[in-house]
Amino acid sequence: MADLDDQVRAADPDRWLSSRFVGDAEARADLLALYAFESELLAIPTRVTQPLLAEMRYAWWREQMDGVFAGEPRKGHPVLEALTTAVGRRGLNRGPFDALIEAHIGRVHGEPHDLDAFYVGPMQAGVRVLAGPGHEAAVVEAGRMWGLAQTGRLEEAQAMRAEANRALKALPAVAFPAVAHGALIAVSPTDPTRAMRLTWAVARGRV
Repeated sequence: MADLDDQVRAADPDRWLSSRFVGDAEARADLLALYAFESELLAIPTRVTQPLLAEMRYAWWREQMDGVFAGEPRKGHPVLEALTTAVGRRGLNRGPFDALIEAHIGRVHGEPHDLDAFYVGPMQAGVRVLAGPGHEAAVVEAGRMWGLAQTGRLEEAQAMRAEANRALKALPAVAFPAVAHGALIAVSPTDPTRAMRLTWAVARGRV
């Protein structure tokens, strides 16, 4: 898990920092498996220049989901092995994973960001890892807010904050680290108060 932890820390520092607030080691490992999987998909366009080549790599990941959800991951691949453990341990559904891969394929062909596939579905999976099923609706607005910020639509994201926080009142406190990074949407990556802001967000249950 140390390698995956380092991978997520480098690729996704906001969510890595949020994951520090997960007290249960197994739950944190499963959450990091989700984030490491996403980081693998995000890295593909930086490694190949042709859309067709990128699509082929995404197709490979789509095929690997068969093994992940059958409990038989490709041996020796740490992300797939960790993801398989998380899927089995938390009873995760395959739909959001397939939707995320398809959304990435669409992006390399110039399609707009699918906010629900890119951001809402993964956030819902993270919440399920930490708190079990039944809390998906509470994070829809928070996921879209995060997605708007990630795609350069910061004013729209900030306008959604109050709506997101109203919905998050229904979220169990144990699941909040899966959404806490939303508190950083308008905070500079170099701001030294980032960890303190996250601590305050987790304490209040607000992003």
